Amino acid sequence: MVLGLALVAAGQTPAPAHKPVPWKRYCQPNAGFCFKYPPAWTLLGDVFDGNGVVVAPTQKEDRALWYEITLALVAPPPDGDEEGPGLNGIIEQAMAAMREAGQNFVTLQRQERTIDHQPAQMLKAKYREKATGHDWVEEMVFIHGPENEIYSVALKCAPQDLPRLEPVLKGVLESWTLPRPEPPAGDDSAPSPPAPGGTKAPSQPPR
Repeated sequence: MVLGLALVAAGQTPAPAHKPVPWKRYCQPNAGFCFKYPPAWTLLGDVFDGNGVVVAPTQKEDRALWYEITLALVAPPPDGDEEGPGLNGIIEQAMAAMREAGQNFVTLQRQERTIDHQPAQMLKAKYREKATGHDWVEEMVFIHGPENEIYSVALKCAPQDLPRLEPVLKGVLESWTLPRPEPPAGDDSAPSPPAPGGTKAPSQPPR
């Protein structure tokens, strides 16, 4: 009987929990941004003249129908006194491109965001692609950089896949960063070190 109870207790021992595999980290060498993506996803190649990259998992469908996330510098810093397109201008360009490539274009959502302490805007839209007849949803987040450059993080997928892929997009956006500028050499703004012994040196000699 004791042996039987021991076997039952052993059978009820919970299996050890598997630790989640950490996400991969990638820094785009030309545009300078960094981000993390799921371990089962891979880098598919460069886009935007080497200023961006596409990540996606392997899928059974034809490559043209894969869901994917594209991250890129879509508008470089303007030269001299030129004004960049700004977030609104870039969004208008993205909407025009989707209308040109598809039909039945519908804007689903548009809102302001903050990504890595930078102002951003999100555009979510759906359309039917003219070339393939495939229905797409694109959720695009445009980020305004410190030098008036514009970055984009965009998910493209079939409408039925959006609920399970939006958390992935959220994780990518939460990990997206720009390099922090280093303080200039010889910066005198830092406070002076205290006098030896941790006390303040007298301004006048003692009497």
